Amino acid sequence: MTSETPGAVAAAGGTAAAVSGPAGGSGAGGGLPGAGRGRATGAGRVAGGGDGTRNAGAAAVRTRGLSLRGTRGWVFRDVDLDVPAGGLAAVSGIAGSGRTALLLTLGGRMKPAGGTGTIGGVPLDDLRAVQRIAALGIVSGVTGLDPALTVREHVREALALHEGVLGRFRGRAARTRAALDRVGLDVDPRTLAEDLDPDEARLLGAALALVGKPRLLLLDDVDEGLPAARQRALWRRLRAIADSGVTVVAACHDPAPAMGIAQTVVHLP
Repeated sequence: MTSETPGAVAAAGGTAAAVSGPAGGSGAGGGLPGAGRGRATGAGRVAGGGDGTRNAGAAAVRTRGLSLRGTRGWVFRDVDLDVPAGGLAAVSGIAGSGRTALLLTLGGRMKPAGGTGTIGGVPLDDLRAVQRIAALGIVSGVTGLDPALTVREHVREALALHEGVLGRFRGRAARTRAALDRVGLDVDPRTLAEDLDPDEARLLGAALALVGKPRLLLLDDVDEGLPAARQRALWRRLRAIADSGVTVVAACHDPAPAMGIAQTVVHLP
């Protein structure tokens, strides 16, 4: 599968080609029989959380018994998930549990085989409609950064792709800075993507996806390569992104650093 930048996906209104089977990578599940079942648990509202005004454009996520089957069996089964508009959810599980596949399903890139689900009231089986309101950050094998481009070049490309010629010239320096500020990415814009730390790369992916103004932001493997302290700092940053007016669902290996920050936690065994 050809990997696109999150900005290129956002430029198409959050669309990407629908995935016919489980994506590669640790979270895709690989269609193994006995893949994960999950049920969401509330993790508590964080002080200073989003209000109805700021989250008016965000999309609530609701699934009941959501399941995905691949050519080799179930990828994930019976996932119940409730994320309020403007909320932050953590989806945890070991490699092969279906984390990535669940994100792709919530983003309209895979069609569920069972159960029900809506994104902002839009049924998950209406793939194109879901793709218009959901955006992917970095997802291995689907979206990624170009290691040879700088942070600034990534954002400018996303703006240009989404907004056309005007995106290339009209106030591009200020809008580039605004895109990075929204996700709290405080790095030299001249930094190459290959020189970013893992958490910085995840935030850049989020910034590119948010250029398309989605109602739902989906992020994969957000804790990969990070010590516990930096994981918790990243979850706080994701909480702030959600508070800016978008629902965030992020996949991780270990949910512990997200506890007390994410409103919803679901584990895929």
